[in-house]
Amino acid sequence: MLPACQLLITIGKKEREPVFRRRSNYRYIGLLYVLPWILGLLVFQLYPFIASFYYSLTDYNMVNPPKYIGLDNYKQIFTADPGFTKSLSVTSIYVILAVPVKLAFALFIALILSAKLKGINLFRTVYYLPSILGGSVAISVLWRFLFMKEGVVNSLLANFGISPVDWLGNPDIALYTLGLLSVWQFGSSMVLFLAGIQQIPGDLYEAGAIDGASKTRMFFRITVPLLTPIVLFNLVMQMVNAFQEFTGAFVITNGGPMKSTYLYALKLYEEAFTFFRMGYASALSWVLFAIIMIVTGIIFKTSNRWVYYEDGGKSK
Repeated sequence: MLPACQLLITIGKKEREPVFRRRSNYRYIGLLYVLPWILGLLVFQLYPFIASFYYSLTDYNMVNPPKYIGLDNYKQIFTADPGFTKSLSVTSIYVILAVPVKLAFALFIALILSAKLKGINLFRTVYYLPSILGGSVAISVLWRFLFMKEGVVNSLLANFGISPVDWLGNPDIALYTLGLLSVWQFGSSMVLFLAGIQQIPGDLYEAGAIDGASKTRMFFRITVPLLTPIVLFNLVMQMVNAFQEFTGAFVITNGGPMKSTYLYALKLYEEAFTFFRMGYASALSWVLFAIIMIVTGIIFKTSNRWVYYEDGGKSK
């Protein structure tokens, strides 16, 4: 017979072995659950990301094998491609116009929907719907139908004696009309603003009311400062999306008239799928990536001057 201490050790090992095995099984089961996400990340994101950089250094048209040409694509972009300059300038104007207006409108609607009224959740859902539908070809077609010269908008204006406006055919206003589609899709920003407003302590507004502050003053002194972290997040996300805007420009105006809505993503699409210059299009995509990274870095670098947090501190 085994001594008592050895017997206890042996029994303890037998009791622990199933526990270790179960933990090991749980680990494998967990890996099995995340395997689709890992495969999707590797196959659909990481590999295209790396491959696009390689193709940007080649002359590749999807028919012949890629031919390494070094930085020639980038040299052509910055020195011999007027389409790059035109598309980048149009996109920059689009971003500068659409993003601030979209955020301001989202904040305005969030303030209205923060009221405690009966059936307010229904209105919140209705205002969020455009963001679910937005970005689709069907919505772009609908937008073109609304703003065409014989469209619904001009028909409504005619009832007030206003002459028809060529919303999509006039180079001076076509980009603004396209920007309205982006502003209309304000739901995601609105939801974040609404959540932030609901997290602001009511004691701050009560103290402001006791001190005799008007609602306008409380908005700029209480609401806006405490919402600046959300403003920062929305600003970055909407800026990134605006730089990559494609569907509206492609379906509604196809870059016209006179390339007044010739956005950068449309330029990239034409190089890749119209002229089949995949290497050049990959270089354009990396230039866009660099531009977005630079603008994002500038926003974060300057955020310590205007982003405040509830504890009174500033962003680092």
